[in-house]
Amino acid sequence: FWSLFASKQGVFLRALAGLGRPAHAVCLDPRRWLNLQEYQSKKLMQESGVAVQRFFVADSSSGALEAAKKLNAKEIVLKAQILAGGRGKGVFDSGLRGGVHLTKDPLVVGELANKMLGFHLTTKQTPKEGVKVKMVMVAEALDISRETYFAILMDRACNGPVMVGSPQGGMDIEEVAARTPELIFKEVIDIYEGVRDDQALRMAANLGFKGPLERQAADQIKRLYDLFLKVDATQVEVNPLGETPEGRVVCFDAKINFDDNAEFRQKDVFAMDDMTESDPIETEAARYDLKYIGLDGNIACFVNGAGLAMATCDIIYLHGGKPANFLDLGGGVKESQVYQAFKLLSADPKVEAILVNIFGGIVNCAIIANGITKACRELGLKVPLVVRLEGTNVQEARRILSESGLPIVSASDLDDAAKKAVGSIGKK
Repeated sequence: FWSLFASKQGVFLRALAGLGRPAHAVCLDPRRWLNLQEYQSKKLMQESGVAVQRFFVADSSSGALEAAKKLNAKEIVLKAQILAGGRGKGVFDSGLRGGVHLTKDPLVVGELANKMLGFHLTTKQTPKEGVKVKMVMVAEALDISRETYFAILMDRACNGPVMVGSPQGGMDIEEVAARTPELIFKEVIDIYEGVRDDQALRMAANLGFKGPLERQAADQIKRLYDLFLKVDATQVEVNPLGETPEGRVVCFDAKINFDDNAEFRQKDVFAMDDMTESDPIETEAARYDLKYIGLDGNIACFVNGAGLAMATCDIIYLHGGKPANFLDLGGGVKESQVYQAFKLLSADPKVEAILVNIFGGIVNCAIIANGITKACRELGLKVPLVVRLEGTNVQEARRILSESGLPIVSASDLDDAAKKAVGSIGKK
């Protein structure tokens, strides 16, 4: 379930940066990443002097056509803007195949945009119904004579940022690391010094840039680090960092992850957050500092802690049930959060039972119990509720639940709770 919390590749890069050290040092962050569209990331890069393709964005076919004419490029690439990978092999419900198209004719750009905008694009990373495309990016298409991979990321073992690069770019970096680990290069950055000239040049050489291109690539590496610091990024990944036949080093595609704790000083960046593709329940949960992940079953899981959430989901499966979601309270829980959590869960039509599994080491179980009883009474809960509480002030919590007069099923441990939750389906 970690893949539901953080990008698979982002987690892998943390591990990659620590090749040769114990796996327990890898940092897995359960916080929701800020989501930016491709054109937004490119705009941030452009503003920091990073070399990217010339581009425009449009929300209409006429706008896309006008952008294509304005580019005055030999070849144009049109890209549907959604927060999902695999766009090139995706399919639109308009019948158009592919969310990425190349053409030399500006008129074709308008025709293609007309079959993209307002239609749903389905890829291997979208829901079955696809995602509605509201924007397209119209960019100058450049030939790539060679592709490399470059990333900067925070690494806990090094107490700061690390550069990771490979001359084998434009492909799955996990595959490169598995087959040819000698082609993965790493440079630890001193947070006080920044990227030194010798480090940038060494990385550029390791990426295979030669002659004048080596200095040009080193300059791009330093600019990418400036961007990394400027926007409080936890990762800037460029794949590919390409070389053109004309002798240019260009960042063709980039993914940027941001430190959510820096939102207070990155207001302009976080204002670009595209929430339109997020699960509405997840978005609502975030308003109350709750972490919600939607699944496809019928038993809601209400827990405190990601590890406990995964264990709860696993044991529900073990007993023949399917989780509808899991909702993580975290540590600093308030009674009002418990109420809002129940409000979200009870509004989900898939939910046929709710399992509360709290291990209250840093959470007062009595607060949870008061929140549960308040929610049950005020929301008129219609589905079976199974509660397992353990930890701080648990005896008081159990007294509150037992004296409430509500049809709450208590469980002695996690296994008992899962059995009762699965067995309660269909019973009201």
